[in-house]
Amino acid sequence: MDFIDQIKQFAKRIEQIKDQIATEEATKTSMIMPFFQLLGYDIFNPSEFVPEFTADVGIKKGEKVDYAIMIDDKPVILIEAKWCGEKLEKHDSQLFRYFGTTSAKFAILTNGLNYRFYTDLDEQNKMDEKPFLEFNLLDLKDTLIPELKKFQKHNFDIETIFNTASELKYTYQIKQLMLQQITSPTDSFINYVLGEVYPGRKTQNVVDKFRDVVKKSLNQFINEIMSDRIKAAIENQSKNENVDNEKETTDEELPESISKIITTEEELEGFFIVKFILKELNLSDRISHKDTESYFGILLDDNTRKWICRLQLNTSQKYIIIPDENKKVVRYPISSVEDIYNYKKQLIQVIDKYSKD
Repeated sequence: MDFIDQIKQFAKRIEQIKDQIATEEATKTSMIMPFFQLLGYDIFNPSEFVPEFTADVGIKKGEKVDYAIMIDDKPVILIEAKWCGEKLEKHDSQLFRYFGTTSAKFAILTNGLNYRFYTDLDEQNKMDEKPFLEFNLLDLKDTLIPELKKFQKHNFDIETIFNTASELKYTYQIKQLMLQQITSPTDSFINYVLGEVYPGRKTQNVVDKFRDVVKKSLNQFINEIMSDRIKAAIENQSKNENVDNEKETTDEELPESISKIITTEEELEGFFIVKFILKELNLSDRISHKDTESYFGILLDDNTRKWICRLQLNTSQKYIIIPDENKKVVRYPISSVEDIYNYKKQLIQVIDKYSKD
């Protein structure tokens, strides 16, 4: 089994047990230590994986970081661990203090689900305020797997990781910036766009007037790219099916009844929009779709009883149908699939409801 399969299998296990983990210690033993074992470190060897590593800070002696990974008796990675139900914000300052007092080149802050990797790109021997690599184990993108593999014991090389850290750091920040502009464009971004397309004076009223236009344009652009890719995938699949079925089908060979269900590009667009909206909840692998003759359903855990919404897009009046908190069906008219973005709050409430059931 290669590393990508191992990490995905591990993530499934974490998904199953995370709700049973109630303490920081349980998080360490059930989630964090096994993760570093997966990377090839001997977590039971105190000369390689040191628990409660002492990192004296100024006049404060005996300060301890949760773990330190050692090479040649020197710490190279410091690890600060938190409970899996705890957010990581506000905890990086503690790791920041430890970093400058040791020879470690990298620091990791984690709650067993989210992992933040830091180094000293901005100022030598001083931990950066922002991580150069960050991921959620339950929504680990394939593009980040090669970067994570660099932290495997047999691959670990300080210079190699440090040389790519700068690009990773700014790539992540740029993607976060673009995500912000897609959901809520800032004044400075709108001003930049208007500077390229709008000849008039850019007052605050003009900026406010164009805010929805910029947002809609960005989302339409992304949807068009997605639509082109979906169309290309469908065409490619169709070509492959034609090659595999070169033998002509006679009238006698046709099934007695042919399904009237045809999944359209627009319905698939709607599916990907819903997945994008719910991205922050880390549910990508749990969201699926099921087409019927009367509607296109989007489901949680492939369970028809846990439907997130239903789309009716093949009529003159399009609808998105969402269950409210009492599981009462509510139909919202929409003019295009882009209007699905307007129902982010309702879609998140559906997920919250299922998580409490």
